Amino acid sequence: MANSPLPTSNEMDNRLLEALASLNQISTAINQIGSSEDQSSSLQMIVESAIRVVPGFSASIYTYNPITDRLDPETRVVAYASGYESFRNISPNEDIPRPNGIGMRSIRRKSRVLSYEESDIQLHPFQAKLGVKAVASFPMIVAEEVLGVLYIYLYEERQLLQFEELMLHNFVNQAAMAIYHARHMAGIKQDLVQKENQLSRLRRAGLLISSRLKLEETLQSILELALELTNAQYGIFRLLDKSNEFLVTRAVSAVHLERPLMEKLPIDGKSMMAHVARTRQSLLVRDLREKPWADIYYPLDSNLEMRSELCVPIINASGRLEGVLNLESPQVAAFTEEDSHTLQSLATYAVTAIQEVRLLDALQEAAQLLIAQPSHIVLDQLCVMSNDLLNTSSSAIWLTNEKGETQLVSSNGAPISEDLPKEQSNSLLMPLTNGDKPSALGMFGAFYPASSGVRSDKSEWDRKVLACLANYAVLSIQNETRQQALRASQEQHLIAETFAAVGDISANLLHNMNNKVGVIPVRVQAIQDKYQKLLEEDAYLTKSLGEIERSAAAAMQVVQENLSHLRPIRMERIQVAPRVMDAIHAVQAPLEIQIEVDGLEGLPMVNASGQSLSFVFRNLIENAIDAMQGKGIITIRGKQNPYWVEIAVSDTGRGIPPELHEQIFELAYSSRTHPGKMGFGLWWVKTLMTRLGGTVTIESDGKYGTTFNLRFPIAEHEA
Repeated sequence: MANSPLPTSNEMDNRLLEALASLNQISTAINQIGSSEDQSSSLQMIVESAIRVVPGFSASIYTYNPITDRLDPETRVVAYASGYESFRNISPNEDIPRPNGIGMRSIRRKSRVLSYEESDIQLHPFQAKLGVKAVASFPMIVAEEVLGVLYIYLYEERQLLQFEELMLHNFVNQAAMAIYHARHMAGIKQDLVQKENQLSRLRRAGLLISSRLKLEETLQSILELALELTNAQYGIFRLLDKSNEFLVTRAVSAVHLERPLMEKLPIDGKSMMAHVARTRQSLLVRDLREKPWADIYYPLDSNLEMRSELCVPIINASGRLEGVLNLESPQVAAFTEEDSHTLQSLATYAVTAIQEVRLLDALQEAAQLLIAQPSHIVLDQLCVMSNDLLNTSSSAIWLTNEKGETQLVSSNGAPISEDLPKEQSNSLLMPLTNGDKPSALGMFGAFYPASSGVRSDKSEWDRKVLACLANYAVLSIQNETRQQALRASQEQHLIAETFAAVGDISANLLHNMNNKVGVIPVRVQAIQDKYQKLLEEDAYLTKSLGEIERSAAAAMQVVQENLSHLRPIRMERIQVAPRVMDAIHAVQAPLEIQIEVDGLEGLPMVNASGQSLSFVFRNLIENAIDAMQGKGIITIRGKQNPYWVEIAVSDTGRGIPPELHEQIFELAYSSRTHPGKMGFGLWWVKTLMTRLGGTVTIESDGKYGTTFNLRFPIAEHEA
């Protein structure tokens, strides 16, 4: 190619200054791309600067699309030298770069290509028609990534000067940076918009939790949101059942799908979700046809083929596996690591929903138990709830009795020691506090499985849940105490009403007895006076009249003695031991009955009535003799605590079945089942113990003996 005359020194200096000024302007324009993300003005400045540095030609820039492996005609930026301005009106469609043209050659080589250096290069027909004599192509590259091409069209038969080529390389680098910077800023803004959309949707998921929907509705909403965020075709929530053996379907969301083929998946079976449940690790599978996933994947629907899968475990704060959240798509590599992070965030929301629903259900059940069940059943169920809510292997409740001793009263799960444990890394203990009282009623303990390792990271959720259950335990204990006090008060009131009614009856009865039975001794005396000689001759008649007189007097005495218990009791400070001995002597037990006394001496005084106390012990001893059918051992033992004197009267008789323990104290019991002394005497025992401010309870398995436990309040010491 013939060379044109070389420029003079002054021309070179002017062109250099123009080039430097252009580079400065271009740099400024590139720095402003961050605010507009539009590189077209910078590229336009570059091609216009290029024709000033290398006069007498035109220049154009195209961006490169690596997906289509083509230069995009829509992105063309062009500038023409003086005298060629009319070319600006030419449609870009007439100058579309060829797939195998000089531009694509420079892209594949990643270096500049000059047509006058390579004989096999043919000019673009459109450019040849415009009079182009030579073409130079400079690829625009950043970090080994090709972004586009700068074309230089020469209308003279000459080569590029070294100075011109050097400046064009600078322009190319500036153009590459302009495109890269614009794309980078556009990507950042697009990511920010995406993140904002995701955060907005995640906030919406949070609102779903706070709206307190039903669990299935909440899971369904979260699942639909997951499909929307990841463009998945299918999603499913499976939660672990109470047996910890199956993953059960709780929510499904899908495009062109209904329910899965299997509603329950065994956790030890061959499936993707079971694999995630066992490993507790998220799983992102690009292609389900690849090994080893092809061996354990089963299709959701025989008519639809899924190719990629995203699966995350749902694990709560205490480490419990709640279930698995799974998404699938018919496209290969449909999910990214970012999708995995998003799904894990949604799984966290699901954990919150599951925990709150489970806790609310448990508290509702506990509240119903408090109303309808006795304390020991409530405490047992609270231990069951603790294991379920906290994923613990065992739970237990200890209570402190009146002596200050701690006793295990309820437990669930693995065996628990009777002794109160100390706080350890694998346990969580919560005192059962009773209002403002300094001393605790007991302790509620939850124990994690030994296989779970050291639990120094026990969550605040665990502590709050156990504290809540502990409060229900306190309520149950307080409720039981109040119920007992209420029953005692009602019993006292009932006894008072009974005695008021029986008092009226007894007064009338005693009056009539005096009128009727009291006449008998008078009539007998009159007969004896009138028929003295006859009685002296008839010994039988004399004996019969004497027996009638004695029986009438004895009947009056018995009535008076028994009705005396209906009068108000005069309380006094007395010793228990003498009253027990009085009762033993009054009974006159058979020779084959052995009565043993232990621990009665030295007991503190109690507030009671001496006559009533002797009557109570006499009835219990007579009852024991009757139960043993005249042969056996009666043991009377005494002990004390800070508030009570306790007397236990035990026998070796046939025992009383547990279902009758309350009935035997009823007034009419003997007339219904066991004729004799048992019913009426025990009614008197219960009645008098209540009037004395004490209690009587029974222990018997119905086979081997019976023990009656009496409690008397200790008399206050006189000042």
